[in-house]
Amino acid sequence: MIEVIADFQIHSRFARATSKDITIDNLEKWAKIKGLDIIGTGDFQHPLWRKEIDEKLKEDDKGILWTEKGFPFLWQTEISLMFSQDGKRRAVHLLVFVPNRKTADAFTKYLLTKGRIDYDGRPIFGMTCENFTKDLKEIDDKIEIIPAHCMTPWFGLFGSKSGFDSLKECFRSQVGKIYAIESGMSADPAMLWRFEEVAENKVNVVSFSDAHSFWPWRIGREATIFEIPELSYDNIIKAIRTGEGLKSTIETPPAYGKYHYDGHRNCNFSSSPEETKKLKGICPVCKKPLIIGVDYRVEEIAKEKKGFKPENAKPFHHIIPLHELISVLHGTPMASRKSWEIYNRMIENFGNEFNILLKVSREEFVRKEIDAKLIDLILKNREGKIKVKPGFDGEYGKVLPGEIQGKLF
Repeated sequence: MIEVIADFQIHSRFARATSKDITIDNLEKWAKIKGLDIIGTGDFQHPLWRKEIDEKLKEDDKGILWTEKGFPFLWQTEISLMFSQDGKRRAVHLLVFVPNRKTADAFTKYLLTKGRIDYDGRPIFGMTCENFTKDLKEIDDKIEIIPAHCMTPWFGLFGSKSGFDSLKECFRSQVGKIYAIESGMSADPAMLWRFEEVAENKVNVVSFSDAHSFWPWRIGREATIFEIPELSYDNIIKAIRTGEGLKSTIETPPAYGKYHYDGHRNCNFSSSPEETKKLKGICPVCKKPLIIGVDYRVEEIAKEKKGFKPENAKPFHHIIPLHELISVLHGTPMASRKSWEIYNRMIENFGNEFNILLKVSREEFVRKEIDAKLIDLILKNREGKIKVKPGFDGEYGKVLPGEIQGKLF
């Protein structure tokens, strides 16, 4: 058996609000530095990105794409569906994996019958999740469809603004063809375990980064760890569908995500679910309804009490990216020269970021003369004990310097 750390929610430079420097070469370079063993191609139906995929990656007989240097990719994209159902505007982002180039071509041809695919790496189509799933499964049952960042307000399956209260309500006749949901940064598996369809082990929970750049504080910030006999599309999909071989997930603390608490970014106001209820959902600054975040929404949907754990629940890690820890400790921006100098030294000493965040012992850090405060911070991070000021309405959560100093030193 091999352990594989995977990030299957990547975007190309042709998707909206992404780095223009995203290339196959840069994704390979930084995925290795992060400690990822395989990543998604992202946006494979986009004609210009597909051209780069075909030039840079060679497919084997197991559905895996390889670079010249021997790094693997999986056929992956993300599609936005916007439609009306049950008298309400809906918007859901779906991850799509396909088993080979032939199916990628068939999927692309199908999308062209529904609209344009050249204007955005994550194109929008006006069709229901039910019909989309039905059509794709007719192309190839091996196509995998996973609701992305399932709790976020605007484009999550369970989102407060445009989502549903259950998988069945969303996918209707095709609900049996959905085998997993993706947690997203503002939620974690423990929150999703409380939902009926997760509690009853009808779907598994996976986690991926939704990376819009290749920098190590973006790519792999959330990931899924598989334990499989060999690297193949079939083995990965079997693990996702059955849970057999789905070892664990890497999650940022939910508060770190952009939509954990309720609030208004423009009003610089956020509130916990309890405070929101006292305010009757109205912003005290602008007097308009607050954007309801994930923490509040979980309580609306949950069928089980907080702390419930399904029988086959997989473990997970709460991990903040290394650059963020360095930045907070030294009071420097993540992309500053000092942050990079410290980060690069750590990578030189210990190989990759996930090794540093998850495996290197205190004794190994000390032998390499790593700053004692940074060692403490990494180990506290590994234990999930770092407090974060919750994100809201599109603002990331923040690890506060005062809290770090007070708790650790």
